[in-house]
Order: sequence, then structure tokens, then C-alpha cells
Amino acid sequence: MTSGLNDYIAELLAPLGTVRSKRMFGGVGIYVDELFCAIIVDDTLYFKADEINQHQYLEAGCEPFTYLKEGVAQTMRYYRVPEEALDNPQEMAQWARLGMAAALRKSAGSNSKSPAKKSKKKPRT
Repeated sequence: MTSGLNDYIAELLAPLGTVRSKRMFGGVGIYVDELFCAIIVDDTLYFKADEINQHQYLEAGCEPFTYLKEGVAQTMRYYRVPEEALDNPQEMAQWARLGMAAALRKSAGSNSKSPAKKSKKKPRT
């Protein structure tokens, strides 16, 4: 991965919040305001998706991020950003907001897990 692409993506996403990157699983994770919303792998940018917005990526012809694990293709809910978005800051912002929204929903879901329920057995009298 070239640091030039990482810097360019950070520049494109900067109007949306504080951007930082972290090397991970052979690529780079992209955070905007501490939301893990994108990855860069093999010089390709992918934004996070979920069941709510995945259809928008599919309708735009975006391909999911896939990798091989023990010879079997694995798919993650990260979708390649359309090429034209790389040259258009307004379009990039729209795709980034989709990724951020999916990351925010995931974050909210993981923070709202209820603790184990206590037993409601009645005491013996």
C-alpha cells in the first residue's frame, strides 16, 4: 500500500472529521472520528456496509472485499468505492457517510448489549 494513497484518502475524508489510519491484516484501517469505517487493501478503498445500506453499494456495482482463508474465499461487508468517487470529493463524502453510518450502527449495537439477565426465581418461603 502506498502512503500516497493513504494520505490522499485522509485528505478526501478530512471534511468529515478527524481521520487516522492503522495498519492491520495486510492493509490499513481508516477511522473517521474514531469510527472504523473503511479499509485500504492492495491500493483499493473499501467502505463498511451493513444490512441497511449494503444495497446501495450493490446497486452501484461495488464489489465486496474478499480474501482467501485456507484456500476458501471469504467476504467481508466492506465494498469497493466507485472509481469516480476517488476524483470527486462530494461523491467520496457520500460514500464515506454510508461507511460511517454502518460503523456507528455497529458501535451502537455493541455498546447496547445487555448484561446477563439475573434469575427471576422466587425465594422459597
